Amino acid sequence: MTFGRGFAAEVRKGLLNLAAGWRQVLIQMITFPLFYLLIVLFMGRGQLRSDLLLPVLLGMVALTFIHEQVNRVFWSYLGDIQSGVLEQTYLTPLPSAALILGRQVAAVISALPTALAVLTTGAVAVTLQGRQVPFDAQVIVPLAAIALGTCGLALILCGLTLVFKRIEIITQLSVAVYAIAGGTLVPLAAMPDPIAFLSRLLVPIAPGIEAMRDILLGGHSLAALPTGWGLGWLVTQPLLITTVGVVLFNGLENLARHRGTLGRY
Repeated sequence: MTFGRGFAAEVRKGLLNLAAGWRQVLIQMITFPLFYLLIVLFMGRGQLRSDLLLPVLLGMVALTFIHEQVNRVFWSYLGDIQSGVLEQTYLTPLPSAALILGRQVAAVISALPTALAVLTTGAVAVTLQGRQVPFDAQVIVPLAAIALGTCGLALILCGLTLVFKRIEIITQLSVAVYAIAGGTLVPLAAMPDPIAFLSRLLVPIAPGIEAMRDILLGGHSLAALPTGWGLGWLVTQPLLITTVGVVLFNGLENLARHRGTLGRY
């Protein structure tokens, strides 16, 4: 009962914060689609080329989602540390797992408006070019893999925040790394083999983006993905990242509690 109430309260708090910050959400729903169009124009040398709109759209939706989801979890957690709210929660019977899980669910929901704005913009641009946006129900699997992998990454960052506090720059640098070397804008198959290997291994959205492109643009099935490391790795990688995130968060949480530094910033 305590777990369920705590989980529901965290989700509700996250959604209330989303509603309270509707102006920021509105700005992001404008700027991220514009950023997508500018990237396509840059890559197309001043033209919205139809052969770039769809591939870049799939990567940009994933990049927008991980940016929004990870940042919302990280900054909400950091805000509670700075205000002393987090330390107070450990004085209650509320399990910390309920706190983290509730924030993850709220962050996933909060990331959807901006990601959907990018998707809608891309769909309109593709339609104006005389093409159709393909859809295949199989794409749900890579989308779920991306969502789960980003949750694992957020757990890692939140755990590091408990001990090292000032790691804000890591969240910003990580998004830049995903944009440049994560296969979001340029397919990993076109990158040097070492970079492609590390991206498929470590970047939460890389296998999902490759799978979405294979399914929607190449017409392949989940069981026969031609690029990347196949369906097995698509499912395994987010599970491994989430497992690492849970173990690392629990270890760093126990370390912070032992040191008595949960509320120190």
